[in-house]
Amino acid sequence: MSGAEQGRLPLGDEARAPGRDLVVVYCDGGARGNPGPAAIGAVVLDPSTRPPTELAVVSERIGIATNNVAEYRALVAGLEAAAPFRARRVAVRADSELLVRQLEGRYRVRNERLRPLFDRARALLARYDEVDVAHVPRERNTVADALVNAALDAG
Repeated sequence: MSGAEQGRLPLGDEARAPGRDLVVVYCDGGARGNPGPAAIGAVVLDPSTRPPTELAVVSERIGIATNNVAEYRALVAGLEAAAPFRARRVAVRADSELLVRQLEGRYRVRNERLRPLFDRARALLARYDEVDVAHVPRERNTVADALVNAALDAG
């Protein structure tokens, strides 16, 4: 399916249409075994409200994958879920140090299975005027982690 068929914004002027100032994407991926049955979880929040408003949630099994592939798939799914809100800025929070450091350019992407996911994530992040990607400890990523485990337990 094309991005438009899935409700995602196309690149170009529509991607910069007025929307929210900031969305926060918490994402997590995990596999039971490495590789093994895997799932992703992501939540998109509007932090301008107290408490933050939950705008979108992703929780799904993705088949057999490695932990790192699941982490990237969770990021991509979270960014795709955030796209319809047309925010000017995005903050991404993930407990995968590898994912965060690769996005920052501090680590190279050596695994060829991760390269297309990395490229897709960078393309989605390029739609924003400002991007803040940060590593958070697992204890601060509990919602996304719970979404991963719920998907794995349901399967």
